[in-house]
Amino acid sequence: MVRPVLLVDVDGPLNPDAAKPYRRPAGYETHRLMTPRWEAAERRRLRAWGLPNKRPKPLRVWLNPAHGAALAALPFDLVWATTWEEDANEFLAPILGLPPLPVIAWSDPRPEPGGGVFWKTPEVVAWARGRPFAWVDDLITDADRAWVEERHRGPALLHRVDPKVGLTAEDFAALADWARSTGAAEGGGGERP
Repeated sequence: MVRPVLLVDVDGPLNPDAAKPYRRPAGYETHRLMTPRWEAAERRRLRAWGLPNKRPKPLRVWLNPAHGAALAALPFDLVWATTWEEDANEFLAPILGLPPLPVIAWSDPRPEPGGGVFWKTPEVVAWARGRPFAWVDDLITDADRAWVEERHRGPALLHRVDPKVGLTAEDFAALADWARSTGAAEGGGGERP
């Protein structure tokens, strides 16, 4: 059987960006990152506010260092499914102890599937091409699950992660259980945070 892929979003699952400001969740560390895209966006905002000479503020990212090993221990091939795209490999993978991972490159402009379907969903299905996949994201809804069920030929798990807490031991257990149910976890598994 083909090993399933785990499509990993960053903001929400790995970076619980909806948590209360200044109240970092337990187990997470604060990182201040200045990716080229973030810096360009900050400079545009500062110019629009009439502050073109003000220094851009780095992006605050909360990451749990145990998540890298926990993801790598799952019986999946890992793939970034995030708007961070290649920046996830450059800025986040080293912090998490992950090797560079394949990246889904999103279309520009973004698709507009309608019906409450998340813009990433059609691109995820097109990228997977029938391969079994699990996808962790904080914006997944039942509309996305229905869309995937109608259009994806292989097994799929769309697993919503609470962006206030990020990935939990229960999320890792659900992913491992699903992989086992597809037959992909023969001898797989590992430690979970």
